[in-house]
Amino acid sequence: MPFAQFVSNVREAVNALGYPVSVALAPKTSDNQKGTLYEGKDYRLLGEAADSVLLMTYEWGYTYGPPMAVAPIPNVRQVVDYAVTRIPREKINLGIPNYGYDWTLPFEQGVSRARTVSSLKAVQTAIENDAVIQYDERAQSPYFHYYKDGKEHEVWFEDVRSMQAKFDLVKEYGLRGMGYWQIMNLFRANWLLLADQFWIRHVQQ
Repeated sequence: MPFAQFVSNVREAVNALGYPVSVALAPKTSDNQKGTLYEGKDYRLLGEAADSVLLMTYEWGYTYGPPMAVAPIPNVRQVVDYAVTRIPREKINLGIPNYGYDWTLPFEQGVSRARTVSSLKAVQTAIENDAVIQYDERAQSPYFHYYKDGKEHEVWFEDVRSMQAKFDLVKEYGLRGMGYWQIMNLFRANWLLLADQFWIRHVQQ
């Protein structure tokens, strides 16, 4: 596989300089999963080629798709179940979304475009519009509806409960760790929870 060989070559050169190589993997659940994002990603070969991998376990709810959780736990678990059969657990980092989406309803495929929101912005929007934040126990994600300018909105985002559910997966599967997309959204409660749940090793290169 050319991509895996490329990663292996990069790793050899970069490791010699004292740096590790990680590769981000689209969220596959089988060897033969169809789709542009998946067909070029051989989990076993890439797991061997890189020092570590990041599972991109987010974007089920996305800009152009229907309203739903960005990273529903059952979907995330399916990806991890497959990944650990192809890649050593000590090489796997779980991808965690640090954002959400605000959809204007009704959703129209090919027309609708959700707006990206931070967790803080989502909560502020709920407060400003007297919306009741609910929690989907299956997806393990918070959501709410509100009305603005005569239009209904549906918002899915992350809070400490949904983050805890993802942290629990890291522990359950004995994974290497986790990575966030994207880290620039301030969400202090998450960092406090992270510090409470894990020993964080600071590395300087």
